[in-house]
Amino acid sequence: MKNEKVFSFILTLILVFTMGLTAEGQKDASADGSVRYPKGNFDFVAPGGAGGGWDLTIRTTAKVLKDTGLVKVPMPVRNNPGAGGSVHLTSLQEKKGSDKIITVYSSPLILTQLNGTTDYGYKDVTPLACLIADYAVFVVAADSPYKTMNDLLDALKNDIKSVKIGGASSVGSMDHIQFLMMAKAAGIENLDEIDYISFDDSATAQVLGGHIDMFSTGLSEVLGLINSGDLRALAQSADHRVGTGVVAQIPSCVEQGIDETFVNWRGIFGAPDMPEYAVEYWRKTLAEMVKTPEWLDACITNGWDDAYLDAPDFDVFLAKVNENYKTILTDIGMY
Repeated sequence: MKNEKVFSFILTLILVFTMGLTAEGQKDASADGSVRYPKGNFDFVAPGGAGGGWDLTIRTTAKVLKDTGLVKVPMPVRNNPGAGGSVHLTSLQEKKGSDKIITVYSSPLILTQLNGTTDYGYKDVTPLACLIADYAVFVVAADSPYKTMNDLLDALKNDIKSVKIGGASSVGSMDHIQFLMMAKAAGIENLDEIDYISFDDSATAQVLGGHIDMFSTGLSEVLGLINSGDLRALAQSADHRVGTGVVAQIPSCVEQGIDETFVNWRGIFGAPDMPEYAVEYWRKTLAEMVKTPEWLDACITNGWDDAYLDAPDFDVFLAKVNENYKTILTDIGMY
C-alpha cells in the first residue's frame, strides 16, 4: 500500500510537470482547438543577402512579433542567399515537417521554377500568409545622365548594349523580369540581348560605383539611399504613387507612358509538410500581427501596401500568379 501511494504521488508530479510544459508551449492542442506550441527558438530565414527585400521583410516581421508580445520565444534571423532564393528552397526540402523554420518569399519562388533555375516551387513550401505588396523601382546614381525612365529606354532602343542593368535576383527571376516587362511595354525588341548582371547581395554598391547603369530592385530595399539623394529613382512599377515624402515623388512607369505594372507580393512560409498545429498557430498569429499599430507603421515607413491573405486564400493566389508568370515568361522567351 505504501509503495502504491509513492507511485501515485510520483505519477501526479509527472502529470503536473507535463501540464506545466504544455502551458509553456508544448505542441499540444487545447480544448478549443487552438495551440500553444512555441517552445525554444524559431529559425527565421531570409533566402537572400543582408539588406535585401526578403531580409527587411523577415526582420521587420520578427521585430513586430517581439515588440507586440505575440511571440515570446527568440526569433533570430539568418541569411541563406543564392540563386534567387533557390539555395534556401533546396535546403528546405531536407527540413520537411519542421515547425521551427519560418521564411519569406515573393515572386522568385515561382519564377525560378518556371525559368528552370530549380525544380522546386511554391508547392514545396507551406504558405502561411501573404503580408505586403512592394513595387519595383529603377534607380541610377545621382550623377547618372539618365533623368527619366524614358531616357534610359531610349538609350536601349538606340543601342541595346549601351546600358547595363543589375539586380539581386537571378536571370529570369524578379529583378530581371520586372525590368523586361517595362522594356517590352516601351516597344523594345530583342529583350534577350539586354545586359543583365545578377548579384547575390544588393547591387547598390555596383550602381553607386558606376559598374552598372541601373539597379532594378524593390522600393523598400533602396529607400534610405533615395531619401539621402545618393540614388535617383527613375520610376516605380505601381499603378499609383506610393509612400510619403520623397518616395511619393517617384513617378510610376504608367505616368511616363509605359503601360505596364509589376507588384512584388511578399509572404511568410513554413517548411514543406509543416505540422497542422504550427500552421494553425501562425495563421492566427500573423492575422493578429497585421492589425497592430507597429506593423502598420512599418508598412508606412517602408512604402509597403497591405496585401494580407490568410493561408487558404494565399494558396489560391499563388496558383493564379503561377499561371500569370508563365504567360509573362513565354512572352519574353524565357519559359
